[in-house]
Amino acid sequence: MQPQDASRGDRRAHIAVVVTEDWFFASHFLPMARAAVAAGYHVSVVTRVRAHRDAIAATGARVVALEAERSSLNPMAAGYAAGQLAAILKALKADIVHGIALRGILIGGAAATLAGIPSRVYALTGLGLIGARQDRTGRLARRALRLLIRGPLETARTRYLFENPDDARLLGLDPESPRVTVVGGAGIDPEVWVPQPLPPPLPLRIALTARMLWSKGVDTAVEAARLARAEGANLELALYGAPDPSNRRAIPEATLRDWSRDGVAWHSATGDVAAALSQAHVACLPSRGGEGLPRALLEAAASGRAILTTDVPGCRTLVRDGIEGLVVPPDDPRALAAAMVRLAADPALVARMGAAARARIVEGGFTEAAVTERVVRLYAELA
Repeated sequence: MQPQDASRGDRRAHIAVVVTEDWFFASHFLPMARAAVAAGYHVSVVTRVRAHRDAIAATGARVVALEAERSSLNPMAAGYAAGQLAAILKALKADIVHGIALRGILIGGAAATLAGIPSRVYALTGLGLIGARQDRTGRLARRALRLLIRGPLETARTRYLFENPDDARLLGLDPESPRVTVVGGAGIDPEVWVPQPLPPPLPLRIALTARMLWSKGVDTAVEAARLARAEGANLELALYGAPDPSNRRAIPEATLRDWSRDGVAWHSATGDVAAALSQAHVACLPSRGGEGLPRALLEAAASGRAILTTDVPGCRTLVRDGIEGLVVPPDDPRALAAAMVRLAADPALVARMGAAARARIVEGGFTEAAVTERVVRLYAELA
């Protein structure tokens, strides 16, 4: 089914994308907005507007401001935001509500219910701390979310978009169900992210490009690098990223500065991740879980870099142990150190894994074109 257009005497379908932060949409989903606009849809991005309005508007989408703190767990604040959003959806005459990330799904789904809009896309981009916690609190929180999303927030015209099959199963859904679409994260443009020649073999240069959060396992990488060096491995670890001040899991700057010694260097955020990766042999992201499919891994793989990561949802979706990189248990610095030692001793393996990672992106459905095509197809089904 194609979007309605003037040739049929009908107005075009209007998609309201609900995402908490404008920077998150700008860093991950601009290609999706461009593709939807090119396919003939009206697109409005409802978000907390800070510095990225122009980048979003340049796709042809309308930007609508909604103040909703993503770190707030106050039900009253969430309810107030949902009420505001419902009024916005009615004013926009939205046909489809596309909630991105957990809070976008919860607020967007509640607002869609209040506004009487049954056609919804729930795009779960990971569960964050709730997904990473393996204690009783984490299990209860995941169960509560499943009951809420699959209960009062679900309609017969709700479709689900996941970045890995594990998250679909967590919500009690079959990844092969016609209601479920699993895509390669936000996708990556292989014409922009291209492999550069590897640096000289030694020292093995390892780059970790991510927000500096405890959940990303940055501390695990630092400890692993020190253990590997203590065993005689000639390697260096470079950390590229800044703490996220609105995230409770942010690593303090003082801690990051203290880590910058003995072969570990924190470079703060970089505006050129591709350049940082070009100076490395290996990319590392020892996540503790809660990821959808980390963009840092997509960028590293497209850049032809071998990957060190953990056996958690999302990370293991892209990286197959022994092929594109090495996959170790989460929160296990000794296992990660052993993997670092192995790669430091085998430059040929590093090169083979980097080439395999690049092929995985191009051939495995992880490109922007592959992802946006599936999302637009989903819109067409609901339009």
